[in-house]
Amino acid sequence: MQRILCLSAEAADICARLGAWDRVVAVSAFASQAGLERRPVIGGFSSCDIERALSFSPDLVIAFSDVQAGIAAEFIRAGCTVLATNQRTLVEIEETIRLIGRTIGLPEKGAKLARDFRAGLDSVACHEGPHPKVYFEEWPDPAVSGIGWVGEIIELAGGVDIFAERRGGKAAARTVVWEEILRAEPDIILASWCGKPVDVSSIAKRPGFEALQAVKDGHIYALDSDIILQPGPRLIEGAREVRRILDRWRHEIAGAVT
Repeated sequence: MQRILCLSAEAADICARLGAWDRVVAVSAFASQAGLERRPVIGGFSSCDIERALSFSPDLVIAFSDVQAGIAAEFIRAGCTVLATNQRTLVEIEETIRLIGRTIGLPEKGAKLARDFRAGLDSVACHEGPHPKVYFEEWPDPAVSGIGWVGEIIELAGGVDIFAERRGGKAAARTVVWEEILRAEPDIILASWCGKPVDVSSIAKRPGFEALQAVKDGHIYALDSDIILQPGPRLIEGAREVRRILDRWRHEIAGAVT
């Protein structure tokens, strides 16, 4: 595959890390191009200028998730080869890295990048207590809790995902009401609102939230969506940041005890 069109940020990131950036002809608006020769942007995550994208004569279009199912179908109808992935867990992300590597003819590099991804995750693992209860918010109104890989990262870093039973579903299945958050009594609140900046002060001012330990102790944190909501190699950065936040909480708890 010589001409690759990346409709998601992590697909572009994976291609760049595999040394195939010279074959990427266009990307989505959320793809980071820092330090790379810039590529044309052909749309956002849920939208795409199909006609313009086709003008780049892609040999392969890489799409992600059910959100892009309609876009992927348009490319298929136009005669394009499409690889559509739907990774939701850390293991699935690891396998997707391998899959993209194989698809673009770089299986060895894909396997190595996947191994490096797993090693990066393993380096973040924390098995010591205490284990803070963590609420991750992906969207504020209505409130949407974290997707699968986010909850796994919280647990990997030694935390407890307060809505672990919901994280396997789509956004609608992960919707929560504020009363549920209050009942769960999180020690830490992490937020990364897909597509817009997090307003930390507005979270603290929600009715009843002043009683939460996370609010009382100032443990509300905004995370860059690039490192926590993109299911690719950059999640290692997000996992390290989550571990740092949880370690800060553990340090404060230890200090309070002594």
